[in-house]
Amino acid sequence: MNYADYGFIRLASIAPPVAIGNPKRNAEQIVQSIQQNEYADVSLMLFPELSISGYTCEDLFFNQSMVNQVEEALYQVARASDERIVVVGAPWRLADGRLLNAAFVCQNGLILGAVPKTSHPNYGEFYDKRWFASGADVEQCVDHPKLGQFVIAVDQLFAIGASWFAIEICEDLWQPSPPSMRHVLAGAELIVNPSASNELVSKANYRRDLIRMASAQGVCAYLYASSGPTESTKDIVFGGHNLLAENGSLLAESERFCLSGSSMVCEFDWQKLRHDRSKNGTFANSSRPIAYRHNGKPAQLSVNTLRRTFNANPFVPPADTEFDKEFDQRASEILQIQSTGLARRIMASHAKTLVLGVSGGLDSTLAFLVCLDALDHLKKDHSDLCAITLPGPATSEHTLESARMLVSSAGANLKEVRIDASVEQHLKDLSHSGEHDVVFENAQARERTQILFDLANQLNGIVVGTGDLSELALGWCTYNADQMSSYNVNASVPKTLVIYLVRWYAHHRANQALSDALLRILDTPISPELVPASDNADDAISQQTESIIGPYELHDFFIYHYLRNGFDAEKIYRLAQLAFSDKYDAATLKRWLKLFFKRFYMHQFKRTTLPSGPKVGSVSLSPRGDWRMPDEADVSAILDSIEALK
Repeated sequence: MNYADYGFIRLASIAPPVAIGNPKRNAEQIVQSIQQNEYADVSLMLFPELSISGYTCEDLFFNQSMVNQVEEALYQVARASDERIVVVGAPWRLADGRLLNAAFVCQNGLILGAVPKTSHPNYGEFYDKRWFASGADVEQCVDHPKLGQFVIAVDQLFAIGASWFAIEICEDLWQPSPPSMRHVLAGAELIVNPSASNELVSKANYRRDLIRMASAQGVCAYLYASSGPTESTKDIVFGGHNLLAENGSLLAESERFCLSGSSMVCEFDWQKLRHDRSKNGTFANSSRPIAYRHNGKPAQLSVNTLRRTFNANPFVPPADTEFDKEFDQRASEILQIQSTGLARRIMASHAKTLVLGVSGGLDSTLAFLVCLDALDHLKKDHSDLCAITLPGPATSEHTLESARMLVSSAGANLKEVRIDASVEQHLKDLSHSGEHDVVFENAQARERTQILFDLANQLNGIVVGTGDLSELALGWCTYNADQMSSYNVNASVPKTLVIYLVRWYAHHRANQALSDALLRILDTPISPELVPASDNADDAISQQTESIIGPYELHDFFIYHYLRNGFDAEKIYRLAQLAFSDKYDAATLKRWLKLFFKRFYMHQFKRTTLPSGPKVGSVSLSPRGDWRMPDEADVSAILDSIEALK
């Protein structure tokens, strides 16, 4: 398995111990790092700002012996580089006498190019302008007897695999208009930053946020390596902070304050970044700089394993405990988005009543909670919610009792209308055979929808939809039945998130009676309950959705990586193998992946006519904004590619 074929490139940022003012010793340390087995499969190694000399050399930078030693040290590092790229920081004196703080890119025994720092801090504890000139206007071709020919200039891109990277140095990132934003518009998908950022209370958090947001603004990966604690501690202490972020997400970081050195190894995904850039109209339509020099050529890389991990539940924030602070904030915000959207729709429609079908299942339960919050938002009484349960030929006593418990525990009123007779009459009018086929199932769903809309007319209300994102993606809904509503509050909430939201509500917001009802519903198998239990005497609920269409945790994983990241079926399959390695074998993953794509393409016509609903995350299937697809799109090539997977 070569994960480089799927867009992954492995990077390392390393802050080794430094001998201040001793380039020879520092070069030996860097070469030793290059040769360590720990970094054998890394495609790019980044070392801190002025790592050849040490950042805190002060007036030693002016010494001619320092200039000579730096050139020899760069030669040793360049010689030690192979097909891997090594980026090191060093002072460099131009022929006109200006001293630059620069980053040198070494590969295959050569220096491919050098990038000078443009912004030098000259405030507080920093006074870099005493030694260094800005490299903003520098563009010189160097022809050195040992180092060879290379260009020193800011506007340069360097090839790494099939991607490109560029460099900005420390303070360049802190300035109001960082060079990295120009670099990414020129085509860099990776920014590397050799830095020397000292440690202060809370500065690490600021640094993380800065790098994370730089990666988001540039829709890029951002690799950062800062000087370690063996730099001079005259007035400041350095921590050796190494970080990697990708389009707003922090992927990895190292420990700080390690006197023996610190490092971090992780991968970024250039395919994902290109997809994100192509979908981001603002980024795609921004003007591009044209005077960039390209160094190196695209090459095949090898990544046999992945260091980065993939959340098996990408829609749900990972937590060390069942409900940590991040999830608590996320759950509260999602419910506020849903309930605020519904409240605004009530205002616009002048509705006096919310009509909601309550089944005793998860989706209608979440919608019920959202309705309560929306009414509270508008300072309306809960009696303005008409919760109605519509038991039919396949409704179990268990779910019917759950619906009763749910509504009564919230102090609302429940209306019960049995649909057995009306469904029977409808099927009789059709001369139906009596089989429990799709006609039998859909007749129940459409009868319920008819009652909901007619009741809404009667009560001057609107019908609140309950179907979730996962069901919409799979087409697991009846066209012009539960597919339809006046406003669907769950339209962009996937099933795995529905489960977590209901559980969160049970533990954090519900009274005891409501909590008991919610936990009872959570313990009930997911089912449409459209086939009577008598067809399967062993089960009180004969239809169990996940045994028919597959586990929702898998489908939500597929949905996220197909819609959010634009990955093809093979890449999704490989990542699912990693995320679910201890739960599903290859044959099972292929089976449900194939079914996912088949159903996703086959049922687009249901999504083309979806009613409105609040968007709560980055993935949505609204035909008005987020997903537009021909109803007749051909899925056969995708299914063939899945069948061929090993």
